[in-house]
Amino acid sequence: MQLGIILETNDPERVWNGVRLANTALDEDHDVEVFLLGDGVEAPDLEHEKFNPHGVLRKYAQNGGDLFACGTCLDSRDIDPDDLRPRSTMRDCLRIVEDSDKVLTIG
Repeated sequence: MQLGIILETNDPERVWNGVRLANTALDEDHDVEVFLLGDGVEAPDLEHEKFNPHGVLRKYAQNGGDLFACGTCLDSRDIDPDDLRPRSTMRDCLRIVEDSDKVLTIG
């Protein structure tokens, strides 16, 4: 299955759970793409005493998961793209939606 996840939140627990799902799907040999949109572009910087958004994102990237980050959303927050937030466009988001068997939005 091709799974697309649009992550639109900077809530540590929601990010953590969404990316744990992405990691589980990868472990089960599904193709997964995660698009960080809006507040979601802040996800790699989130810290929390119980949840580890950065850690699950790092695991996702290391396991071959594809990450995308809205360039306009990065610019509006003065955030530079990096390996956990590669600059992308709405065209990339549209392609993910078009190509996925299932799309989940977490916001």
